[in-house]
Amino acid sequence: MNSETPNTASKAKLNKVVIFCAPSGSGKTTIVKHLLSIDPRIAFSVSACTRNKRANEEHGKDYYFLSHEEFKNRIANNEFLEYEEVYGGNFYGTLKSEVDRIWALGKAVIFDVDVEGGLNIKKHFGDKALAVFVKPPSVEVLEQRLRYRSTETEETLRVRINKAVHELQYEDKFEYVLLNENLDEALVIAENLITEFLNK
Repeated sequence: MNSETPNTASKAKLNKVVIFCAPSGSGKTTIVKHLLSIDPRIAFSVSACTRNKRANEEHGKDYYFLSHEEFKNRIANNEFLEYEEVYGGNFYGTLKSEVDRIWALGKAVIFDVDVEGGLNIKKHFGDKALAVFVKPPSVEVLEQRLRYRSTETEETLRVRINKAVHELQYEDKFEYVLLNENLDEALVIAENLITEFLNK
């Protein structure tokens, strides 16, 4: 006799992770937000960081805001799936406990992370992971999008563009490369990818 109830069976079925990676400005955050709005089977992985909380941000919803000391203690305790120190000396990372939290809800986890972090997560979860690389039409278009945001100085813009050129070299390490030239088309492709993966 199978002791699993339908509820626990469905929870076990969704012990999966979906990873969206891209250079900054490629549109991955827009795609992830869209998927979260239409598919109740997925939940967003909230990252941890050491930067200061902005006025409109909420701990546990936008980020887990940690001190540098606490972040480094958690690194020492092997509590992160991935982490990195970014421009400006702040740390960002994905806590293992965040995946456990979402899986306990019976949902699959969706990540919006940078390329190297995404590859580390993919390596950790193996067949339970779908890794999607969101590719801009060109570096020139990417630069236009970043300029349009009006959130960058020339210095930080250069840093982001140089990082993007580096990250574009990793696209062949992902299961799927999603070209975001037309956003509406990219959203439909992303929906189909998620549905197929979660229904396996």
